[in-house]
Amino acid sequence: MTEKCIAVIPARGGSKGIPRKNIKPLCGKPLIGWMMEAALESKSIGRVFVSTDDAEIAVVAESYGAEVVMRPVDIAGDFSKSEDAVLHLLDELEQAGEELSDVVVFLQCTSPLTTAKDIDATVDLVSKGGYDTAGTGVLFHSFLWKEGANGSYGGVNHDQTKRLMRQEREEEFLETGAVYAMRCDEFRRNKFRFFGKIGFSEVPASRSPEIDTLDDWLQVESLVRTIMPEKVSSVPIGDSIPLVSELDTSAIKAVVTDFDGVLTDNGVEVDADGHESVRCNRSDGWGISCLKSAGYHVACISTEKNPVVARRCEKMQIPYVHGSDDKEAVLREMCKEWGIELSNVLYVGNDLNDAACIEVAGIGVIPSDAIRAMESIADAKTLTRGGEGVLREISSALLGSSK
Repeated sequence: MTEKCIAVIPARGGSKGIPRKNIKPLCGKPLIGWMMEAALESKSIGRVFVSTDDAEIAVVAESYGAEVVMRPVDIAGDFSKSEDAVLHLLDELEQAGEELSDVVVFLQCTSPLTTAKDIDATVDLVSKGGYDTAGTGVLFHSFLWKEGANGSYGGVNHDQTKRLMRQEREEEFLETGAVYAMRCDEFRRNKFRFFGKIGFSEVPASRSPEIDTLDDWLQVESLVRTIMPEKVSSVPIGDSIPLVSELDTSAIKAVVTDFDGVLTDNGVEVDADGHESVRCNRSDGWGISCLKSAGYHVACISTEKNPVVARRCEKMQIPYVHGSDDKEAVLREMCKEWGIELSNVLYVGNDLNDAACIEVAGIGVIPSDAIRAMESIADAKTLTRGGEGVLREISSALLGSSK
């Protein structure tokens, strides 16, 4: 057995509540990237594996340093247990002759506020504290009620005839679902995360939320910006990538852009009725106007189906296609209509659904806060982040700083 632990992050592609949740950017970083970074910073973790059925998730996970094991379809459905993914990975490692660790750690990327210290403290309960399995939990002081057969409610974790003070009540933990550490052999025998002597490692309530719904996402996004401001930006796009202003753009005749993460900051506001709104930068409109006046074709291609894409593009008077699952095909069709080659196109995008367009375009550009996986395929970057004037900067690069 190895001294440091093997960590497993299950991340399937079929999220229903928030589509593509595991790689959706949270404060400029894919959701899975937050847990990956915490795991790699942990003193107790030796190797980090991601179990997935999705090729796109695999690419992102590998860009953050994960070892990826592809998961069979029969354990990747909506009702598949996370334990099955962990057990499958351990079986795969064993069959490959790999040495397993005494303790296996199961991490869920839906808890992006988790830190390396949270992981280490949970592992210590098993490796040093005499527990067979341990999870993260937050101290719970609320009164739970349950409806009875006659319609009257009764206390679940308290006697409703007594109102004990907080300090008088027995300590209770609310499971956060972020970290589980388990004795590897016993876990493989029990096939469930809880067995034997069970312990809980306390985490503060501010870092306990996990993401299942859009409301959860917005809450966690706000918490990240408040309590982890130093981690809000993803690792800056490498200095090895030149600025778009440093490239020869003389062959460019068209600029095509993604919407979310380029013309917006990738954030979204949702009202009580579920209506979404985004924030755009007016300077992009000016930059696009300058490009059009200079004779450049300008267009937008987006996978987002929200009508806000159409309204903003109509306002800027540029052609657009939204709700597209094949951006490259749309880009090729645009080039045919314009009578130009792909080599004459500058394409700007921030995420993996832009990768194909960035690779086939003459110049592929990413904003400075694009996900790190895009770093290896882009030709250039902007100094500005998404929603802060990316198209304005590109306009200046193509037309000169006087524009």
